[in-house]
Amino acid sequence: MIPADLSLLHAPGTPALAPDGTFVVVARTAPDLDLDEYVGQLWRIAVDGSTPPVRLTRGHRDTEPQVSPDGRWVAFLRAEPEGRPQVHVVEASGGEPVRLTDLPLGAGGPQLSPDGSMLAFLARVPDEGRYVPGGNPGAEPPRHITELTYRHDGVGFTHDKRRQLFVVDVPVDPASRTAVPAAQDAGPTARQVTDGDVDLTSIAWLPDGRHVVAVGARHTARHQDRRSDAVVVDTAPEGDPTLRPLTDADSGSTLAVAAALPSADGSALWLLAQDMGPSGRDFVARQTGLFHLPLTTQDGAPAPVGVPARVTDEEAVDLDPATFAATAHGVLVGELRRGTVVLHELQVDGAARELLGGDVVVHGAATRAPAASSPGGTGASHVAGAEPGAGSALAVATVASPATSGDVHVVDLQTGATGTLTDWSAPLRATGRVREPVEVTSTAPDGYPVHGWVVTPDPERFGAGPHPTILMIHGGPFAQYTVALFDEVQTLAEAGYAVVYGNPRGAAGYGSAHGSAIRHAFGTVDTEDVLALLDAALTDPALDADRVGVMGGSYGGYLTAWLTTRTDRFEAAIVERGFLDPVSFVGSSDIGWFFGLEYLGDGDTDEARARVAAQSPMAHVAKVTTPTLVIHSEQDWRCPVEQGQRWFVELKRRGVESELLLFPGEGHELTRSGRPQHRLQRLEHVLAWWAQHLPVSPMVDGV
Repeated sequence: MIPADLSLLHAPGTPALAPDGTFVVVARTAPDLDLDEYVGQLWRIAVDGSTPPVRLTRGHRDTEPQVSPDGRWVAFLRAEPEGRPQVHVVEASGGEPVRLTDLPLGAGGPQLSPDGSMLAFLARVPDEGRYVPGGNPGAEPPRHITELTYRHDGVGFTHDKRRQLFVVDVPVDPASRTAVPAAQDAGPTARQVTDGDVDLTSIAWLPDGRHVVAVGARHTARHQDRRSDAVVVDTAPEGDPTLRPLTDADSGSTLAVAAALPSADGSALWLLAQDMGPSGRDFVARQTGLFHLPLTTQDGAPAPVGVPARVTDEEAVDLDPATFAATAHGVLVGELRRGTVVLHELQVDGAARELLGGDVVVHGAATRAPAASSPGGTGASHVAGAEPGAGSALAVATVASPATSGDVHVVDLQTGATGTLTDWSAPLRATGRVREPVEVTSTAPDGYPVHGWVVTPDPERFGAGPHPTILMIHGGPFAQYTVALFDEVQTLAEAGYAVVYGNPRGAAGYGSAHGSAIRHAFGTVDTEDVLALLDAALTDPALDADRVGVMGGSYGGYLTAWLTTRTDRFEAAIVERGFLDPVSFVGSSDIGWFFGLEYLGDGDTDEARARVAAQSPMAHVAKVTTPTLVIHSEQDWRCPVEQGQRWFVELKRRGVESELLLFPGEGHELTRSGRPQHRLQRLEHVLAWWAQHLPVSPMVDGV
């Protein structure tokens, strides 16, 4: 890739499957470098592959589709240029969409009720006088803050704009309307259901069509720990909108629920959650597991029977909260596994069936019931290219791989047959600028296995090497590099660099012991692992062991900076959005009040504070001699900009070659979801830095 190829990164979202299983609707978005925004539309795709995908909408940015139970309508979010997303509906066969909401801060997560008559969605509700369109934020009254949790990276302040549940009636014939109705009109208006000091997430309708299950931290100690509950809300106008807990942190639940979903028959609730331990803050390498909670009816509302039972192995299995869909016999989940995310169907007894595996990264799935229970069902397999089966229970999933940024796949849940419905990365591959990773394994000095990949430049243009090499370190630390196409690695390889990257101890996808190995020990075995992986890769003569650089972001920025305090083997470094001083991080980061104390310290004693300080790169900055480019975003509230500014200043005043690149208006997610032009400019600066310190010599006349 070259930086301008960002516009070819077509990324599909979570798909929505029609009730009869004949078509799927998915949003496809990509960075638009000219508009400097992310744009995209909804696409309708035949599940049997008989016709090519058809663009269903033509808005600026259309996302999060939901197909109505009768298959006639598609609900979705539409955002106008520089605007907030609002709920719309459009006929599944195409036509002019109709807007159903007009909320000052936009809407999110639309979910159609089981009979299709209502839409539930979430929206932030600003306090009176705040976030007024066209207003002057500087003239607002001061923010009176009394709790630890009051802001979040990418969102800003949260205590004055809580995310609440809304419902809106779906018109019998939305096509007859062309605008959101005024309050006095007969048409639908969005009705706020919940209120109060709780942010709700991850909503789903229960089968009765009246109650919605959501996730929220509503317990008394919610501002002092990391727990959250599954709650049920009565959406009826005459109902009680009180959040009724299905898991209850006030009664001792230690779960941080990420998502809740009713079983296919409504008799139970599936949960994706982490167990935060007795303190409610024991989050380090706590793997997301699947839980099962039977339901009953009490006072006309769903109520729990007992407490959730964990279905998956707490030590071995870590699940992706974004992949979650109920099947007739269980639930679909995405399991993080050694740099992949594979699609499994799990049942309540723990039985697992792999549906999509190999070098895949699944990020979103949807299902439908067997055709025998669906209107118009034929009972035949609809999977593209598959032989007809005895049933047509289907799943569709969005899947990335080493050569694609994401495509839509279909699985017959009875026969296991699979098919691929799109090839949206074909234009990127056609450039000839995609290089696939090669797996690398090594052993750390203590005998521990280390796993990762190396990507090398095109030998036809850069020869057989040796190529200047860059060690890249991921953030988290409880996250993982994957096999999926990675724009940053691809851009470096296209410029002539070999890139080494992997998942040292502390990473996700290798079990909880792997992830927790660096608790209270940042900069120890993780340092040994990344260097062992690098040294193993450098045994390949295609890589130049004498010309090596290092770069990383967030925790990767931490480990990059830490390495430069320990060795001068690197020609240069890039420290990006770094976690560089855990001491000041406590008071400046949105997660600072718990992150450093749990990960690096152990309580709030003098000894624990000393241990935190000892693991701080800032405490050892005087040892650094490596030329360093510091990249940071001005609105980063996860690793606040003071972290990067102080690192740059400390290097500069000590005479170390250093530069500071600051991005206005961006938060912690610049490299993944920042403004397209900022992402392009960042890549250009990165390449310029490496060209200065690790110049590449292209092959000339075959040499």
